[in-house]
Amino acid sequence: MAKKGWKKLSPGGLVTEAGSSVEYQTGTWRSWRPVVDRTKCNYCLRCWAYCPDGSVLVEDGRVVGVDLDHCKGCGICACECPQQAITMVEEIKAKLEES
Repeated sequence: MAKKGWKKLSPGGLVTEAGSSVEYQTGTWRSWRPVVDRTKCNYCLRCWAYCPDGSVLVEDGRVVGVDLDHCKGCGICACECPQQAITMVEEIKAKLEES
């Protein structure tokens, strides 16, 4: 069987279908995890607006959590929170607290 030449190969690094990022869980390599303190949160939604991954979960205008399957732990949400309601916790420590 003959191999494809370079002119027939698909370009790498291209997203060829809309919405395909939902299929890939990119949060597995996260080092830091955002934790929301709901007692401090005033639901201004700045974290939601600034999150580059769309990982801040909102229902009825209120932050209800973080989609950890897609959150990469960049910390932008914590930096942008005017109430300091989001803290970044080391992923290893967060997993130990869960168990």
